Amino acid sequence: MHETPDDLAALQDLLDRTYAAAGQHLASIHTANVRLTAQEVVDRYQDMKVLVVATASADGRPFTGPVDSFLYKGTLHFGTAQNALRTRHLAANPAISASHVVGEATVITVHGTVRPLDLRGADAGFAAVTKAHYGQGWDEWDDGPATWAIEADKMFAADMSRHVQPAD
Repeated sequence: MHETPDDLAALQDLLDRTYAAAGQHLASIHTANVRLTAQEVVDRYQDMKVLVVATASADGRPFTGPVDSFLYKGTLHFGTAQNALRTRHLAANPAISASHVVGEATVITVHGTVRPLDLRGADAGFAAVTKAHYGQGWDEWDDGPATWAIEADKMFAADMSRHVQPAD
């Protein structure tokens, strides 16, 4: 776990603000008993997880695809190749939506924008996390990775296995 108490507080604030503004339909599904706390999100997002990200092409067409991701300091981080279509999309339009889903139970979805990472400078702490996972030389693959942090405007996180079905 790389989160400080301040990181956890900021993540909890994001979750609380998101659910406070949620629409009626989502709120009826993500009831209070299924919503994850910031600590539960952190506990479930240890190590690398597959995150499906959605970007938009220049003409507005949506594209989704899986990426390796990490939760670091309460923020989702991910990377891909410098020459990937996703990299071009994000360079032109940093808006993103992304979801991590485990079966029919766990769902974590974020909406926001991406911030490019400086792995040799200000974001070297995150670089150490990925190096520990992938090993030495990971940052030289495909002319070096294109990596981002998702600056989330909204985050929904739930464990649907805790959903109580109405009695018949």
